[in-house]
Amino acid sequence: MISFINRSICKSIRRRIGIMTMCFMVSAVYLPAEKSYCFRVYLKDKGESPFRISSPEAFLSPESIERRMLREVFVDETDFPVSQAYMDALIAAGASPVVQSKWMKTVVVEARDSAVADVLSALPFVDSLTCVWDGGDRQEVLSYDEEDTSRLLSKDSLRENPYGYAEKQMAMLNGLRLHAAGYRGKGIRMAVIDAGFKNVDRIDAFSSMNLLGARNITFPGRCVFREDDHGTKVLSCIAANLPGVMVGTAPDASFLLIKSEDTRGESPIEEDFWAAAVEYADSVGVDIISSSLGYFRYDGRTGYYSRDDLDGQTAFISRMADAAAKKGILIVSSAGNEGNSEWEKITFPADVADVLTVGSVTFDKERSSFSSVGMTADYRIKPDVAAVGTNICAIGSAGQVQFIDGTSFSAPTVAGLAACLWQAFPLLKNTELIKLIKESSSRHQQPDVQQGYGIPDMFNAYNKANRDALRKF
Repeated sequence: MISFINRSICKSIRRRIGIMTMCFMVSAVYLPAEKSYCFRVYLKDKGESPFRISSPEAFLSPESIERRMLREVFVDETDFPVSQAYMDALIAAGASPVVQSKWMKTVVVEARDSAVADVLSALPFVDSLTCVWDGGDRQEVLSYDEEDTSRLLSKDSLRENPYGYAEKQMAMLNGLRLHAAGYRGKGIRMAVIDAGFKNVDRIDAFSSMNLLGARNITFPGRCVFREDDHGTKVLSCIAANLPGVMVGTAPDASFLLIKSEDTRGESPIEEDFWAAAVEYADSVGVDIISSSLGYFRYDGRTGYYSRDDLDGQTAFISRMADAAAKKGILIVSSAGNEGNSEWEKITFPADVADVLTVGSVTFDKERSSFSSVGMTADYRIKPDVAAVGTNICAIGSAGQVQFIDGTSFSAPTVAGLAACLWQAFPLLKNTELIKLIKESSSRHQQPDVQQGYGIPDMFNAYNKANRDALRKF
């Protein structure tokens, strides 16, 4: 589910194509679909592995190994992929693998016949399985037109202030002073996991962005730049760099863009897509993941999760986020926009202890009415912090400034400044960075279930980290 409320009535990035897929304009034409089923297969183990802990370069990138060494995270057997023998056995049983999670020991498979589930359950290495997709053909075929290469230049009026329309949201977090000190995220690798990044490759505000690559987990091979603009807006809060119009919170960071959301509806398989996105981000050495996706309810499945499950250890996506945190990745998650709904609470995976969960406030520093609240089921404070998410400035798919609402946008705003702090203090662990940010927030002495520890003062966090570093000498 995309954490987004839209109040608007409202030089190409191909130079580092590396792990990007080629893009073609997609028209919304669907061919007739058949029914299909997807099952999440829980494995008893991952089988015999040809890999060894002593040779991590065989299954992790140099950047991933470097990050773990820097943050004192050890490579272990959880980092081994599922054995090929097990994958071959699943295929022989009549199932087609979709995604796998090495950390969770799961493989999602697809079949036309639901009876395949019985065959899979009988395999000796299978512990259990659950249906995560039960509907039309998951791989609906889209028609492709020629690639659109025209540039989208901003037509917004220039402001004298370099940060343009984003000045107020940066100033609320004291991020301007952090940038002035020379920290704009350089050297930090960030992944944004979202529903799509429409026209990011064409929009002027992203022309200087350091793009590591892009991947579509949901529909491999389809272009992330031609479907859905929620991720475009999210990304702009961090990466936009158009002085006088909008400058994001970490414009000098490097970015990996991953689509994991299926916007046609809500199904549990999206948690598996998210898990695959996180493991991919880890494998290429990402430091920070900004995710403005949250789940708690699925189409046609009543009671799938309850608020009692908000303990950070129950939902599949939450257990996955916890595993990623243990690998040293800082995950910044939107709290959710359920504050006015019957659910009311934060969504999954925002319930995880070592995930930095961000709620939304207005420019008057009051909780946005839509912003999801805590506590967790095991009585922990969530959200952790809050930032402006009401009438916040973002760049839309037409390349223009929009003013929109949602914790989807408060979260990346904080994630970008967290990257700036990590640039300044690269030896901090992810948990230490979260603690630093919370202790430098406006309500750190009296946290509550609406804003958590309050609105972060990122320059205060920078000064505090400097003082702490001096005490060690």
